[in-house]
Amino acid sequence: MTPHWSHRLPFFYGWLIILIAFVTMAIAVSARTSFSLLVPPLIDEYGWDRGLVAGAFSFGFMMSAVISPFVGTAMQKYGPVVVIEGGVVLATLGLLSATLIANPWQFYLALGLAVGAGANMMSFTAHSLFLPNWFLRKRAMAIGIAFSGVGVGAIVVLPWLQSIIQERGWREACWAMGLLVLLVLGPLNLLTRHRPQDVGLLPDGDTQAQVVAATKRDGSTIVDVAWTRTEWTVRSAARTARFWWIALGFFSALVIWYMIQVHQTKYLIEIGFSPSMAAWSLGIVSVVAIPGQIGLGALSDRIGREWVWSAACAGFAVCYVALIAMEHAPSTPLLYLMIFTQGFFGYALTSVMGPIVLEIFEGPHYGAIFGMLTLPSIAGGAVGPWLGGVIHDATGSYRWAFILALLCCAISATAIWLASPGKVRRVPGKLRRS
Repeated sequence: MTPHWSHRLPFFYGWLIILIAFVTMAIAVSARTSFSLLVPPLIDEYGWDRGLVAGAFSFGFMMSAVISPFVGTAMQKYGPVVVIEGGVVLATLGLLSATLIANPWQFYLALGLAVGAGANMMSFTAHSLFLPNWFLRKRAMAIGIAFSGVGVGAIVVLPWLQSIIQERGWREACWAMGLLVLLVLGPLNLLTRHRPQDVGLLPDGDTQAQVVAATKRDGSTIVDVAWTRTEWTVRSAARTARFWWIALGFFSALVIWYMIQVHQTKYLIEIGFSPSMAAWSLGIVSVVAIPGQIGLGALSDRIGREWVWSAACAGFAVCYVALIAMEHAPSTPLLYLMIFTQGFFGYALTSVMGPIVLEIFEGPHYGAIFGMLTLPSIAGGAVGPWLGGVIHDATGSYRWAFILALLCCAISATAIWLASPGKVRRVPGKLRRS
């Protein structure tokens, strides 16, 4: 290797990791969300009840919660190659074996357990465990770029799968998705590494001399020296108020996220929008989220994670206010407002979840700690849709469910301020201004 390229290798390798994560997120999350495309043909072919079919997705979601702490521990012990490649194998087996199902229990094991768990090992939980290690100055922006792959997958992979279902059937779509996961994500993720030090590099592509010079010029990022000197384990972290404030913040955030995601389409149809407009609204949210995840992630590197988390919660709050207002006066401008605030602001939560935990509990046990904190996150994702449905059944309206979601927005934002990652470590933007 010539000096010309060796000089630039650290910079390029870090962004190669982000590119791999971007592609992985686009395909892995699409593999899980493609479940909704398979539901109609499965019901038509087997005549199963909708509740039985939908239950497979809930079963997979529940299993994701169960394995998340183990994913964190495995990431810490074996690294992302083992974890993500394990997810590739599981998801591929689930998708390919789905073409052979004849009974509901086989359906639950294939598309519920195998694909659900496999996607968990390849997507948000797994990547939040190692991507923050690769960047310091542009940490949240890099994560935002990686996670924006989900939106690209929604507008590229899912329509492609739908066309296969319509032209060749759902089994061909499962084969196509399974082979895409195996042949693209399998080889690609062999290049992934847990931290830059594993390949002799430093975060942000810096040299040791650059790190020393930056520290002398700008000062240390550390605010609470005693806190950062502690080697946090899951047990010791769980004894702190900060751990439980993060847990509450993550739980409340996922309640508001998944309540609207699951009930939005049905609600819009009920208040007078066409089914095609309601479906379009759900899909376009993921597209609007792409610039929000990147832009607000980058902004959090300058002003702090708490501010961007609050902006995301505020975005969801405006989204819910627009939904409540549309019950009385459905209008296209309110619909566009709901889409924009939900996608651009709300989905930016994913850009700062990993950095919030890392900046408070950085250390050799970060993976296990983050894995434990995904339990309340996934629990919130499960509780939100259920609460929305129960309240609607009891009252005949979503109004009180949406009002409860507004309360959760305030709780989530407040909880992250009380966790206060900025009082443990400064973000690079604040470092330069101090």
